[in-house]
Amino acid sequence: MADFISGFWNAYVMGLVGLSLLFCLFVLMSNNKRETGPVELHGHVWDENLAEYNNPLPRWWLYLFWITLIFAVVYLSMYPGFGNTKGVLGWSAVGQYETEMRQAEQRYAPIFAKFQGMEIPAVAADEEARGAGKRLFVTYCAQCHGADARGAKGFPNLSDKVWNWGGEPETIKTTITGGRQAMMPPFGPVLGPDGVKDVVNYVRSLSGLAHDSLRAQRGAELFQQNCVACHGPEAKGTQAMGAPNLTDSDWLYGSSEATITETVQLGRTNRMPGFGEFLGEAKVHLLASYVYSLSNQAVAK
Repeated sequence: MADFISGFWNAYVMGLVGLSLLFCLFVLMSNNKRETGPVELHGHVWDENLAEYNNPLPRWWLYLFWITLIFAVVYLSMYPGFGNTKGVLGWSAVGQYETEMRQAEQRYAPIFAKFQGMEIPAVAADEEARGAGKRLFVTYCAQCHGADARGAKGFPNLSDKVWNWGGEPETIKTTITGGRQAMMPPFGPVLGPDGVKDVVNYVRSLSGLAHDSLRAQRGAELFQQNCVACHGPEAKGTQAMGAPNLTDSDWLYGSSEATITETVQLGRTNRMPGFGEFLGEAKVHLLASYVYSLSNQAVAK
């Protein structure tokens, strides 16, 4: 990577741009002439009698070419484009981004500050705050959880009462701030093919899904030996670890026998990135309030 930021490439780009401009100037100068005598033919003939005259280029075309060349020189002197020169205006994409961010911060900071001092349930009950929180959600969260917050395979539904890590206001805020990392280890090598089938049938029995009762009986013992450390002896999950409740009808990856078999055999790894450093405390507070309102409609009314 260091090869691409060395001085050679800067000189290469400057030389390439300079030669291109000089070539354009040469083309202009060589065609900037007026014919005073009879116009000769090029000698190219098509379809027996269609010939090409050696007329000079139209003046309007040449003028446009000159304007284009002059514009290129002025632009390269004002903006960064000629190697690593910054241009007389000192403009940069990073600088423009930072300027726009400062302007946005000055404009919207009072709004965020207004709600930052309120408790999350109180913010969730404010219509203006929910509107602002929804815009943040659509911008930063909808890609995974969907615009309606109902999630998708591998991405939890945020509009119901099922929470792997907990749905309390401060817990939601902690999740958004620092993100979450969850991992279920693969049990295929430990249980073997028959053991995996037994555990899968037992897990399906917990939520009333179709299952083989004999396999489920054998799977219950294997579950107690291998799975209770995370999911608990009653399989109701452990929110401190993000281990889901296996006794309800909510399934992050799906409840089919094939999908649960895949989960038990190969394990799962899931990660939500943290937004605290990127969004800041005030925006995270507003976003957490909106997410909290999605599963607490009584508060939002």
